[in-house]
Amino acid sequence: MTKPLSYADSGVSIDAGDELVERIKPLAKKTLIPGVLGSIGGFGAMFEVSKDYKEPVLVTGTDGVGTKLKLAFLLNRHDTVGQDLVGMSVNDILVQGAKSLFFLDYFACGHLDVDVAEKVVGGVARGCELAGCALIGGETAEMPGMYPEGEYDLAGFAVGVVEKSKIIDGKSIKPGDVVLGLTSSGPHSNGFSLIRKVIEVSGASWEEKIGDKTLAEAVMEPTRIYVKPVLSVMENVEIKGMAHITGGGLLENVPRILPDNVQADIKAGSWPRPEIFNWLQEKGNIESHEMYRVFNNGIGMVVIVDKDNAEKAMKLFEEAGETVYKIGSIVEKPEGQAACIVK
Repeated sequence: MTKPLSYADSGVSIDAGDELVERIKPLAKKTLIPGVLGSIGGFGAMFEVSKDYKEPVLVTGTDGVGTKLKLAFLLNRHDTVGQDLVGMSVNDILVQGAKSLFFLDYFACGHLDVDVAEKVVGGVARGCELAGCALIGGETAEMPGMYPEGEYDLAGFAVGVVEKSKIIDGKSIKPGDVVLGLTSSGPHSNGFSLIRKVIEVSGASWEEKIGDKTLAEAVMEPTRIYVKPVLSVMENVEIKGMAHITGGGLLENVPRILPDNVQADIKAGSWPRPEIFNWLQEKGNIESHEMYRVFNNGIGMVVIVDKDNAEKAMKLFEEAGETVYKIGSIVEKPEGQAACIVK
């Protein structure tokens, strides 16, 4: 007689999901902000937009962590990729002037390791605290046979709000405006397919020193989250445009916010490039144009302001804890040239 099958025979650890939810609840509780209705564990998450907004516009963003996860698996470092996940989305919606309200995460694996998942979600919670938003829900999917042993995938979804009259769209950017750069914490979550290739061909040790960090520490440094400092500066200075420097680097992300008639003229060397990027360029024999096309090279967020507001904005960013540099200017775009050049 054929043995009756149950869900447990499919390879799913049916009790692990409940254990993870119980561990996540106190992490999520620390991220609660006004507007959250209900708690983790329901079928849907609810959030009430503040009535302080006259014409609230919701801004959404979704992203993952990319192949940086491969290094998390290899190095058994799972406590920072959650912050990367949050940073990729909340920084994206920030460029339109949006304050992050809440975040949801998706964690998928073949077999649920509760300890690993708790570390990942702990990073998500830390990211939400840095962004001032609430972790109000998500999904943990255990799918035997879908992922190699010990691996998982991540995705995240952020929702923010901005007053309609205060949306930042870059339309007012004009020649003479100043380009400011807020420093990154490292490669953030982009360019890791090339990073892994450079490490492979160089034969480098993970313990090799890159400045004051090991190679492992330098590449796994979590994404910097700019939400609170930028929102603070926006209260006192008009920001005309912003670009989150992700995949595509400065050369492909800055043009996304520029009017067709202008060019961002960025001066290489106007900020100190972190050692990890010098190391990658040397070990991989990467051309400078490719470096600026793939990596952030030490600038994680570009902010464009009127020249009369530049010094005030820089001072306010510094007071908010950011390291900021004047990295270029907006000029009339020469016919046939790219919208952003680094020279």
